[in-house]
Amino acid sequence: MTSFRAAVVQFEPVPDDTSANLAAVERLARDAARGGARLVVFPEMCLLGYWHLRRQTATRLHELAEPADGPLVSRVVALAAELGVGLGVGFLEVADGVLFNAYAVCLPDGRVHVHRKLHAFEHEAIASGSAHTVFDTPWGFRAGVLICWDNNLVENVRITALLGATVLIAPHQTGGTNSRSPYGMKPIPLSVWEHRRTDPAAVEAAFNGPSGREWLLRWLPSRAHDNGLFVLFSNGVGRDDDEVRTGNSMILDPYGRIVSETPVAAEAVVLGELDLSLVPLSTGRRWLRGRRPELYNLLTERTGNELNPREARFSTEPVSR
Repeated sequence: MTSFRAAVVQFEPVPDDTSANLAAVERLARDAARGGARLVVFPEMCLLGYWHLRRQTATRLHELAEPADGPLVSRVVALAAELGVGLGVGFLEVADGVLFNAYAVCLPDGRVHVHRKLHAFEHEAIASGSAHTVFDTPWGFRAGVLICWDNNLVENVRITALLGATVLIAPHQTGGTNSRSPYGMKPIPLSVWEHRRTDPAAVEAAFNGPSGREWLLRWLPSRAHDNGLFVLFSNGVGRDDDEVRTGNSMILDPYGRIVSETPVAAEAVVLGELDLSLVPLSTGRRWLRGRRPELYNLLTERTGNELNPREARFSTEPVSR
């Protein structure tokens, strides 16, 4: 297979309303399947909502969480089998009493691959995962999953490529965050989103500006280009507790080029053709083969500046080296 149609979806989850969110996933998955998509990627934590979770107690999070084989993911597994497509959805997982920001890729043959966010910072009670996730698909290629901030740390994408992935599933809840960097993202006023129908120019400018698309284009294409893989970037859109997510869902090819994207400040299904024949001769694949691993020991050594993901995400301290 040299050509493969995928879809990335953006929508605004309803906090804690899994029924409403499942209904949205089903409706949008059917739209994507009618458009010919064989793999449909939804945003991070899309079955539960995201940023409001940081305000909950640990007890409440355990009430909201489900195991990977629980009713929520099982519903998506059944939908994937019915539609004959792969579906990726984000949820709050509980396993042996431990909480994870997790993502389930439900394949049409009934298999489920679950990735646990490697750099979880949302809540003290949510643990970080400890393994990269790469797997064979029914379509002849290997896929990997990295959730949101996992993708920002370049080592994770490189490892995913080295494990054989040529398609990276990259669910997010980003845009409009309060970056500590003077040149990073900044919050988008909630009023801009709330008045999107009466002032569409303002929301379009915000979503495509330095706190949205412009920020993504400073780093996301390099993850695809430098590692020679397709990136399926799915993002939330709209209100997320007291922040605004900017959507901008897109599909990028192994040269970092945008295959397809959406400019709309609304839910959307973005379809794109993945020309898998681009992978073998891509620049990133040549760079992978040109590595000299014996020079890279420092990458696995601690420098003394490391912080846990939660501390690193919210730290205001400058890096000394």
